[in-house]
Amino acid sequence: MNSLVIAIDGPAASGKGTLGRRIAATLGYAHLDTGGLYRAVALSTLRAGGDPGDAEAAAATARALSADAIGTLLADPGLRDDATGVGASKVAAVPAVRQALLEFQRAFAARPPGGAKGAVLDGRDIGTVICPDAPAKLFVTADVETRARRRFEELLGRGIPAIYAAVLEDMKDRDARDSQRAVAPLKPADDAFLLNTSALNANQAFDAAMTFIRSKPAFAGV
Repeated sequence: MNSLVIAIDGPAASGKGTLGRRIAATLGYAHLDTGGLYRAVALSTLRAGGDPGDAEAAAATARALSADAIGTLLADPGLRDDATGVGASKVAAVPAVRQALLEFQRAFAARPPGGAKGAVLDGRDIGTVICPDAPAKLFVTADVETRARRRFEELLGRGIPAIYAAVLEDMKDRDARDSQRAVAPLKPADDAFLLNTSALNANQAFDAAMTFIRSKPAFAGV
């Protein structure tokens, strides 16, 4: 790695994305929501009439995506649709998809865009697979009921009809897929700081994360 890297992992709706963006903005680092890459593959697959659960179709889509196409998809409003999120969890379990996106993520971490001196990557296997040598690793989590409530309220806030029980069941299914997949299952890195946000607001989670980051020698004085 040629830059300072902060790796943030955790399950859906744990708050890792919001936290990652705020940390990056505070430190002047580049930020990459790596889950967006898998959402981009899922969205592209769905729009082509394919099934994100079809390993061959998902892998073919991932291999065909250029950096420019990924950039366009990451800015697409459809990326945040719930169907895209469910599809992302499915394509992320496909080894060929993960391999196709691996180098993109590592290149971002090693050479952050815009000349940034560091990078913050959030996802589900950053500290364990993508950037195992990152000097600061966090695993952000919350109980599944809290995460389902957050997602439910987010959907309602976007004007999308939702039923809490259905969102909770979907969250449990996604957790199972992410933690039980054969390749790069969701789990904390051995040296990750475990941050449970169940009872924390955004400011409290940010303060706890920054206290940990600043305790690491590589980030002294940031």
